[in-house]
Amino acid sequence: MAPGRMGKADLHVHSSEGDGADSVDAILEHVQAKTDLDVIAITEHDCLEVALAARERWARRRYRFDFVPGVEVTTLEGHLVALFVEEPVPSLRRVEETVEAVQRQGGVCFVPHPMSWLTRSIGLRTMERVFAGGLRFDGIELASASPTAAFYLRKARRLNEERLRLPWVGASDAHFVEAIGTGYTIFEGRSAADLRQAFLEGSVRGGQTAFPALRQVGLRRALRVPLAGLGATPRRLGWRRTTWSFVSRYLP
Repeated sequence: MAPGRMGKADLHVHSSEGDGADSVDAILEHVQAKTDLDVIAITEHDCLEVALAARERWARRRYRFDFVPGVEVTTLEGHLVALFVEEPVPSLRRVEETVEAVQRQGGVCFVPHPMSWLTRSIGLRTMERVFAGGLRFDGIELASASPTAAFYLRKARRLNEERLRLPWVGASDAHFVEAIGTGYTIFEGRSAADLRQAFLEGSVRGGQTAFPALRQVGLRRALRVPLAGLGATPRRLGWRRTTWSFVSRYLP
């Protein structure tokens, strides 16, 4: 690794195997031809198998970028992105259990869309509870060009600076290929192994660029994403189980 060489990674991407609009193959080809990313991760809701299968497809071709298997796990308190995992991470558990399950595999995890009321998100109290219990997240997604990020990013950045002090992760949460790379994580090196080491050292940082215009994405594709997202977790885990996990958060 050349000293000082900084790589770019997008670590939060969804495909049509989940609630995204584009196929895994379309994502791989887009990253190859249309971005300067060095590493990507496909992170479907509560399903690691998609990422593992995508890695096999990536490995069969000579792509210039590296690939990290990941999953966006639904915990009882909100979503958590797990990376560098090879075995499924149980869903609908307390976030502490999820962090421990990821760490046992040698993986890393970060908090996506923190403190957002638009989706199931981990809040400040939960993060501080995790810290008080002796655990720690490896990062927090604070660089995102998603239009929905405007509702929570300013507050999340301020509270991270004042109280949490977690490394910034940049990620697109892309649900169509045009958005891939609009949020990115910067790290020293180029490979997935370099990225993991940067997480362990706490040296990752986030960046972002402009989100694609609606005319680039297309109205039909843009509308499909939120509709598919509403049912992403229930389709994987069952409607009754998912609904109860949400309701039980607010019971005494």
